[in-house]
Amino acid sequence: MAQLDTRQKLAILADAAKYDASCASSGTSKRDSRGGKGVGSSEGMGICHAYAPDGRCISLLKILLTNSCIFDCAYCINRKSSNVRRARFTAQEVVQLTLAFYKRNYIEGLFLSSGIIRSSNYTMEQLVEVARSLREDHDFRGYIHLKTIPDADPELVRQAGLHADRVSINVELPTVAGLTDLAPEKSAPQIEGAMSDMKGAIEEGKDNKKRFKSAPSFAPAGQSTQMIVGADAATDRDIVRRASGLYDRFGLRRVYYSAFSPIPDASAVLPLKRPPLMREHRLYQSDWLMRFYGFKPAEVEQAADPAGMLPLDIDPKLAWALKFRDSFPVDVNRAPKELLLRIPGLGTKAVDRIVQSRRWRKLSLDDVARVTVSVAKVRPFIVTTDWRPTLLTDRADLRTLVAPRTEQLELFAA
Repeated sequence: MAQLDTRQKLAILADAAKYDASCASSGTSKRDSRGGKGVGSSEGMGICHAYAPDGRCISLLKILLTNSCIFDCAYCINRKSSNVRRARFTAQEVVQLTLAFYKRNYIEGLFLSSGIIRSSNYTMEQLVEVARSLREDHDFRGYIHLKTIPDADPELVRQAGLHADRVSINVELPTVAGLTDLAPEKSAPQIEGAMSDMKGAIEEGKDNKKRFKSAPSFAPAGQSTQMIVGADAATDRDIVRRASGLYDRFGLRRVYYSAFSPIPDASAVLPLKRPPLMREHRLYQSDWLMRFYGFKPAEVEQAADPAGMLPLDIDPKLAWALKFRDSFPVDVNRAPKELLLRIPGLGTKAVDRIVQSRRWRKLSLDDVARVTVSVAKVRPFIVTTDWRPTLLTDRADLRTLVAPRTEQLELFAA
């Protein structure tokens, strides 16, 4: 096999990492290198797809340590039986790449995952060594996200939490049946056990930090996970239920959804084409309803059709409102915030502005229009000083009136 140089390895391993969606960095602690000490920052202006503690978009070097793997998960392009070009970084190569990219202002942090080589413990040791060297040898103060391995030694996983801002363990698939069929070498109880241990370690770290100022931070940005959508027979209702359980049991910061993408030489048990990307988007919207809008999982599930799938043409909040029209219209001048958050077309910021504004005066339909993108979507569900929907809320064709209109874009339109 020809020896690969660093640029060739980077091309292979950065491309292999693109299937992992869980690389946002929101929630980490603020660090910088002002005062002439340390290298890096978790706050600086960046160019890619992650978020700093103050909400700004920052960039991450997102790579695999290696795309070789001893496992043969049917849905994974890096599985043992896959005919792909393989590459592998050493721990020090990743360290030097991270520092070099940072000093050229390309990145603000590192997202590192890996296939399993030799054994879970050996691979976890290499991942931890990258983070340890960056923190201790080079005083790197940027963001680090490490993917941990469920069956690795708990002490190695603990060390990952001491050096990384966020750690994550992928549940892979929404159902145990799906995991058994497509990744028989992985164990759902083992994955959940590792997530439970991580939750306990994070809580212990927070408690130690409160009691002792000198206590080290432990995964200050928490833990996250990712599940693949569309590779098995799981419905959207199954996925919403699973995500809710993960949030409740393991205190996750985020659950990420990744639409299954067909891979070369795929197994016959996999679907021939990927699910609609809109399905992934609707699942993220349902996730937001549970996390920020006060919807219970059972209520989000009610937005699904009898087959358990969320509609693709309208968002789940609107789908819920159309099913439960007796909850509307809502008086924007008198209703509590909890009810305002259920109005289709009003986001959390719009609701906050409404609550703040109505302290000083009564709001009209024009006032509501100023805080939303489409007042036409909102009108059937609200009451203002100068507007009442009367029979509009009960119209049989209401869905047609409020659903987004699809139109063919013109290539050379002005």
